[in-house]
Amino acid sequence: MEDTSIESLYRTSARLVKGVKTSIHRHLYNEINWDNWLIAIKGARGVGKTTLILQHIKETFTKSPSQALYVSLDNLWFTTHTLSEVVEYHYTHGGTHIFIDEIHKYPHWQTLIKNMTDEYQDLHIVYTGSSMLKMSADEGDLSRRQRVYTLRGLSFREFLLFDKGIAVSPLKLEDLLASHEEIAMRLTEKVKILQLFESYLHHGYYPFYKREADGFGDRLQSVVKTILYEDLPYVEPVTHATIRKALQMLVILAKSIPQTPNMSELYNVLETNREQGMKMLGFLESASLIRTLTTEKKRMRNLAKPDKIYLDNTNLMYALAVKTEVGTIRETFFLNQSDAVGEVTYPTTGDFLIDGRWLFEVGGRHKSFDQIKDIADSFLAIDDVETGHGNKIPLWMFGMLY
Repeated sequence: MEDTSIESLYRTSARLVKGVKTSIHRHLYNEINWDNWLIAIKGARGVGKTTLILQHIKETFTKSPSQALYVSLDNLWFTTHTLSEVVEYHYTHGGTHIFIDEIHKYPHWQTLIKNMTDEYQDLHIVYTGSSMLKMSADEGDLSRRQRVYTLRGLSFREFLLFDKGIAVSPLKLEDLLASHEEIAMRLTEKVKILQLFESYLHHGYYPFYKREADGFGDRLQSVVKTILYEDLPYVEPVTHATIRKALQMLVILAKSIPQTPNMSELYNVLETNREQGMKMLGFLESASLIRTLTTEKKRMRNLAKPDKIYLDNTNLMYALAVKTEVGTIRETFFLNQSDAVGEVTYPTTGDFLIDGRWLFEVGGRHKSFDQIKDIADSFLAIDDVETGHGNKIPLWMFGMLY
């Protein structure tokens, strides 16, 4: 018989905390100010939000484990009970910290969190939610109360740590551009970097790759379906038909990106109109399944139509696309890693412009400067090379930015 007592939540929490490994931490772990009273951690499904908070509980509450409780709103306990019941019980029984996973699955969650911070003013609350989570003020305005953090998938730098135990500090973009030759030479003396880079492009963005082995692609496809069919309806008022079309749009885009999209043609294929089509693009981007690129002028005018569309990361490309183009893989990697540290836009010349200043062309080892040779602060991000020279920088090094 299923145990429906509230004590079952404590047993589940203790079991999960005990089982989590703490030998390696994500980049965000030490950036979070865990002393804040209200913390929100957003991120795509599968990037490691749950592991992050379980690690914190394990390392922080060793001497006082009863003070911290982890609950996931996926737990069947919540089909017949409310989160308010848990919080009241935990607080009145000496709890000081509560960690709530999958908050987007709870109705009117913003109002609930606001009420909790009002009623339990000395209770620390950390919650996680989908990358689609809207921190709007239309229900409970939490903007002045909380710190919001976003957890991305593994950078190539983190993959080196997870896979081979190679610790490298994150680089600032300015330092990478100025000192890439020296940095690359030091690192490539220790490891065959290009072989590891190829592995990362195939399966290194999502931490669960270490558990999946040959089943990684199937697992990632399953994650995509879960995001659209289970997570999206909690965040947006969408029909099953719209979700199905959004998945169809993703598959179509996976076959043809990057592109300057013919949106009208895409909408015709999906048998939808412009308004619904743009909404679906928005769903896919907020879910961290695609990335759109626009010019600076378009971004300033807040126009909806993108100039280019990419899948969010290269792992998705290998999992969803029947055929992958090496040029697309390179550009997808560069965009995915670089927009963690700057605003990336689509320039009139070149491939990517970061923060309106640094211009990049992405290509193979024989890529030339012909297109951008007369432009200040222009660089080549070159694949298939371990080290670079001058303004030619190895592509893999842009995975060292976070």
